[in-house]
Amino acid sequence: MTISKNEIQKMDREDPIREFKEKFHLPKGIIYMDGNSLGALPIATQKVISDTVSNEWGDGLITSWLDANWVNSPERIGNKIASCIGAKDGEVTVCDSTSVNLFKILVAALQINNSREVILSEQGNFPTDLYIMDGIKKLFKNKIETKIVDPKKLLDALDENVSVLLLTQVHYKTGLIKDMEKITKKAHEVGALIVWDLSHSAGSIPLDLNGCNVDFATGCGYKFLNGGPGAPAFLFAASRHHTKCVPVLSGWFGHSNPFEFTDDYFPAEDVRMFLSGTPPVLGLKALEVGVDIFCSADIEKLRDKAKKLGALFIKLLNEKCSQYEFEIISPIEDNLRGGHVSLSHKNGYAIMQAVKEKGLIGDFRAPSVLRFGITPLYMTYENIYEAIEIISKVMDSKEWDNPEYMVRAEVT
Repeated sequence: MTISKNEIQKMDREDPIREFKEKFHLPKGIIYMDGNSLGALPIATQKVISDTVSNEWGDGLITSWLDANWVNSPERIGNKIASCIGAKDGEVTVCDSTSVNLFKILVAALQINNSREVILSEQGNFPTDLYIMDGIKKLFKNKIETKIVDPKKLLDALDENVSVLLLTQVHYKTGLIKDMEKITKKAHEVGALIVWDLSHSAGSIPLDLNGCNVDFATGCGYKFLNGGPGAPAFLFAASRHHTKCVPVLSGWFGHSNPFEFTDDYFPAEDVRMFLSGTPPVLGLKALEVGVDIFCSADIEKLRDKAKKLGALFIKLLNEKCSQYEFEIISPIEDNLRGGHVSLSHKNGYAIMQAVKEKGLIGDFRAPSVLRFGITPLYMTYENIYEAIEIISKVMDSKEWDNPEYMVRAEVT
């Protein structure tokens, strides 16, 4: 049965978290469905960054490391994130990028499980995860083996040779959610440690890292946490591992007392040991705004709305665009689908450029995937209705069949 626009507008009026949309800057005439790649700008971020630049940096100068508490930003924001992902104070810090943090925690896991030599992951994992694995293999001059298997054979590949299993919880193309608790338990049963990439999880789905007995994890700050382009990432290390490893990137801010300026490295006694260089204050202050908004929301209500938004997108697409050979590659079952709905089409790149021209912003992933982000903090049900209307018009008119839309840009 077709849902009318009036019914969809009623859904928006009855949305229990509709007030969060007012916290974001959303350009008029744009339907933004790429928050799974770059979150929208929180309105408060502009004031915070202006104040940080003008007052804390401009007037306070170096005294703001203490007076504005810059120095404790990684710990402060890390503890806020910890409270929202099922971790304890002292188990999460904010630093560097997801890629750098993956290197740090994979090496830490290899140190702890040093009688084994295999890093295991799956085909189709996000490229940076696989590239970091390969870099570690080369760094250790092939003393470490990397094993990348078919996802369907992943659990069968877990054996006594695996030191650490590296997985992304929500797949970056399909949005498929992996069962964190089940897979972590399977890894531990054979003596392997586990590292989770939470880049498409944090801020999107409920997480309970300690409840699932996770060893290490990392995730980015610029997607569902709305920290801004290139925002610092976060790193989780379970407290039970803090005395079992010494970070290879042992920079001065990871020292137990960095301002003693000793020649020898003595790591901090909690997750701060994974800090390296001086904290990037501007990036951290921007990220903190997004984290505060997320932590003030009810994650169960966010998740419920995300499921409904995704289901509505799929339903309307099937009703209005079934003749256009779109393949829905995201799970149809709401509980298995994360924060985006992905379609495959042989002309996917050109179609995405055409819908962008009409004000619908998603993104494209080679070779044929169109991704549409589901971000319940600031998306409405009417946005979904209008998005499908745009896709339908572009397909009906064949506007995508424009030579300009066939030329791949540097960023897709």
